[in-house]
Amino acid sequence: MRCGAAVRAGQKVCRCLLSGFSRVDGRQLTEGSGSFVGPLRSHGELPPVSELREGPESGGEESEVLVEICQKRRFLSGTKRQLSRDSLLSGCHPGLGPLGIELRKNLAAEWWSAVVVFREQVFPVDALYHEPGPSLPGDSAFRLVSAETLREILQDKELSKEQLGAFLENLLKTSGKLRENLLHGALEHYVNYLDLLNKRLPFGLAQIGVCFHPVSDTKQTPDGVKRIGEKTEASLVWFTSARTASQWLDFWLRHRLLWWRKFAVSPSNFSSSDCQDEAGRKGNKLYYNFPWGKEPIETLWNLGDHELLRMYPENVAQLHGRDGRKNVVPSVLSINGDLDRGMLAYLYDSFQLTENSFTRKKDLHRKQNLFDSVFKIYPESDGFLAPPLFAV
Repeated sequence: MRCGAAVRAGQKVCRCLLSGFSRVDGRQLTEGSGSFVGPLRSHGELPPVSELREGPESGGEESEVLVEICQKRRFLSGTKRQLSRDSLLSGCHPGLGPLGIELRKNLAAEWWSAVVVFREQVFPVDALYHEPGPSLPGDSAFRLVSAETLREILQDKELSKEQLGAFLENLLKTSGKLRENLLHGALEHYVNYLDLLNKRLPFGLAQIGVCFHPVSDTKQTPDGVKRIGEKTEASLVWFTSARTASQWLDFWLRHRLLWWRKFAVSPSNFSSSDCQDEAGRKGNKLYYNFPWGKEPIETLWNLGDHELLRMYPENVAQLHGRDGRKNVVPSVLSINGDLDRGMLAYLYDSFQLTENSFTRKKDLHRKQNLFDSVFKIYPESDGFLAPPLFAV
């Protein structure tokens, strides 16, 4: 009976993600519109969240079983050793299998429909994987340097230590860098889209793409060399007047939290909390409650007008948008979702460990046989992908 209940619960996850179904957890959704009929708690009623993780043993058995199933059923690629919890969260793993690619693709399609397709004020942008510009103090982004050029500088024995350092520093300053987020590309396109809209605010620019970030891994690189982590990011950059920025931040917070919850078997595992960066800018983070603790899956920031003014310091007049009868430099709201971590959250959300009483009576000494692992990710529909039922 308990196994059957787990199967029924697992059937709910990703129906909208993978088949376009319009019913989740008994609530009615209009297909593609993102409209939601059901109770919604206000932001003030959302539960408080702590980013502190629990110990490594917490949820360890369940995590290992799920990773093993995902590996066997081609949601994840690589060996068991390569697919640790830390590697999955940091993006330093061999990648997704064919079913994992399909799941992330459909998650991205649902995000695009909810944020872009049915909103007249949101437009798509496409930015380069690398960003030009000098290296700034404290910049941790990876630089794009020609291996041949670097080799020639290092092999030049006539250069003194000071000259060698100066050449390398100049090389880093003039080379491009791999993007860490999609904000820079949206800001680059701001002026063109502002002219397209006849200076009218608010509006948004959206993009989905791969971003790169440094990862410190003392086990893999004990000498302190950082590895490259990758993540697929879904970004909305919203330009609005400072007068309405806080209201729009609350709107997008509620919208994004509902969007994550509407696909979940256990919506309460998705939550939010306020946050603040070192510069004092306020924002929010959305979390999923994994077996070991809560991890952020999306961030929302009110960046003010600082980012635009820094990118266009010479001609502030071209940044002015119309807020009613006033011309203002808009505030920038940055909404960034990690689709890879979000996909991992839905895999955990759909996973159930149920006790098998028959097996327990038969053999109490074999711990692995005390549980049936039920994990159903695809719906029974139209042969899109066969609905695999995994049992270990």
